[in-house]
Formats: sequence, C-alpha cells, structure tokens
Amino acid sequence: MKIEERHKAVQLRKRGYSLKEISENLNISKSSASLWVRNIELSNKSKELLKEKYTKGQIASQEAHRAKKRKRLEESKQKALGVTGKARFNSESKKILCAMLYWCEGIKEDSMVSFINSDPFLIANFLQLLRESYDLNEDKFRVCVHLHSYHNKKQQIKFWSKITNIPENLFMKPYKKINGAKRIRKNYQGCANIRYYDARLAQDLLAIAREYMKGSIG
Repeated sequence: MKIEERHKAVQLRKRGYSLKEISENLNISKSSASLWVRNIELSNKSKELLKEKYTKGQIASQEAHRAKKRKRLEESKQKALGVTGKARFNSESKKILCAMLYWCEGIKEDSMVSFINSDPFLIANFLQLLRESYDLNEDKFRVCVHLHSYHNKKQQIKFWSKITNIPENLFMKPYKKINGAKRIRKNYQGCANIRYYDARLAQDLLAIAREYMKGSIG
C-alpha cells in the first residue's frame, strides 16, 4: 500500500501538485509527502505551476490575514463605542483628561502651556478640552509649526489655523527642519507647537496630572 501511495505521490508531484495537495489527495501526512518526493526532478512547466500556486497561496493567506485584522478592528471599534457612548464627562473629568494629555504630549515647564504634536486630531481635542475647562484669553495663544522643506508655508499655516481655530496672525515664523526633504511623507502636515502664555494654567495642568496619577497608585 505504501509503495502504491508513494508512486502516486511521485506522479502528482511531477504534474505540479503541491505538498499540501498531495497530502490531501492521498490522505497522508505532509511530512510523508515531502519525504517521498524530495528528490523528484520537476519539469519547467511543473515548476511554473508550483510557483503560480505558491503566489496565489500567499495572496490568499495575506487577504485572509487582512480580513481577520479588519474583523478584530471592527470588534474593537464596537467595544469602544459601547464605552464612549456611555461616558459622561463633567467639568472635573474634562480637566483631568486635558491634564493627562498635556502630561503626555506637553512640555513640562511651568512658564507657559506648550503642547506639540503632528496629529491634527489630538491637537484639536486637546484644545477643545482646554477651552471647555478654562476661561481662556484667545489672544494669549501662539502657534509655531515645524515644517520640512517640501511644505508650503502658507498652506500649512492655513491648515493648522483651521484645526486649532487660532487666527493666522497669531502664528509665529515656522521652524524649518534641517534635511527634512530626504523622504516625503504623504499627508504629513508637519508638527504644531501650541503655546498659551499663562504660567498658572501650566502649573495647574501639571499639578492635576501629577495628583491624579498619585491617586491611581496610592
């Protein structure tokens, strides 16, 4: 029986069957199929056929992987909506959230509020929380955008002005990064450094974040 199976395995291999196909056709293990056909010389036609199957298999495997990832992301999104949809933020919780964002992405000095990031969504949310939590003087804002040489200064200032809701006349001279044109990053808008000149507010944000973290591990 083994001799007959081995003979069939060899014939299938010569016809361009993969080890998986041989294993499934003869109901044998893949390791046995590999052992039986490992010394078989394949024709160019069979080699091309196997190569084509391998490529198709890779594509199918990659697509299956992407499909699983999309499913996991969608499941995570639905869970997140379940959490955020039920969340109710009062003024104190908004201040804590604002302070924690500042602790992570802000410059930890107490002379002014300085928050820098390249993510427009994060910048916009921080400013929204800051404005909702404190009575601000909008004239105390200044913005310095960090750009690469391939950026258009006027376009980027206009972009960040819209994101931050801070007038263009409150934007400082952009900072041009050295050797910034080696790799052009598609849809990269540069970094925005949001400054608010109020030492007390900076101290308050840092203090809230510090005390909240102490309470979490206390």
